[in-house]
Amino acid sequence: MKLTYTSIKEDSKLVLTDFNCAPSQQMLSDKGMYKVLWAKDASRDIVIDGYTLRLEKGQLIFCTPLNVLEITQSDGLLALVFNREFYCIREHDEEVSCNGFLFYGSSQPPVITLSDKELKSYDAMFLMIQEEFETRDHIQGEMLRVLLKRLLITSSRHIKSQLPEPEMPSNQFDLVRQYHILVEQHFRTLHKVSDYAELLFKSPKTLSNHFKNMGDASPLKVINDRIILEAKRLLLYSDKNVEEVSNDIGFNDAGHFSKFFKKHTGVPPGTFKKAKSPL
Repeated sequence: MKLTYTSIKEDSKLVLTDFNCAPSQQMLSDKGMYKVLWAKDASRDIVIDGYTLRLEKGQLIFCTPLNVLEITQSDGLLALVFNREFYCIREHDEEVSCNGFLFYGSSQPPVITLSDKELKSYDAMFLMIQEEFETRDHIQGEMLRVLLKRLLITSSRHIKSQLPEPEMPSNQFDLVRQYHILVEQHFRTLHKVSDYAELLFKSPKTLSNHFKNMGDASPLKVINDRIILEAKRLLLYSDKNVEEVSNDIGFNDAGHFSKFFKKHTGVPPGTFKKAKSPL
């Protein structure tokens, strides 16, 4: 199945697919596409940025255009794939509050586990989206955007309810989200928590306390994980050597980068590239 909405005027695209055809598989390598992947009917192993993740039946995962996604067995999977022209996560952040949370919220895409009641709710939402693809009129695109927005809002609420302090004040919650967004924007040039604390007009200690309340990784770990993720992507999916990768992510000294990479992964970057690079 591959149901597609496109607008030539806006250059926007939304696709509902189960990846059981070659054109839908091709979308996995298309740049600029967000992906909401649901293991609706079966558990499946997927590869994200070079590591294998077991997506259990009923779970959803939210991938940004930066995530490199590979699916070898797609039976039982259902996905919504869209570009920023269809729905811009950053521009609509006030509507759905998912930027820095569902998307760009950590070095690894977030996974949602649904209860039996929630499974029925998501099944209904996906069914409504599928039915809307059958209606061809001038407001089809807007209707699909509304349905996608509902899915994202519901998912944001679900993740927030699972936090150690689900009733955390919205200003504290938004501060953590904003930190993630800033790390995404500046991780190549800013490698210290104090750099981001200054941008947010907060102290590093205040940031650490808020992250602890959310049960999130420490602010420093968020930075380091994001740097390592980008390094792995470049080592795996580009022909750049270690020195070039080092420069790309803000290390002036390739030796310093190699020590940093080995400290956080257990192997030097050159060894990682040789062992993991696709044939």
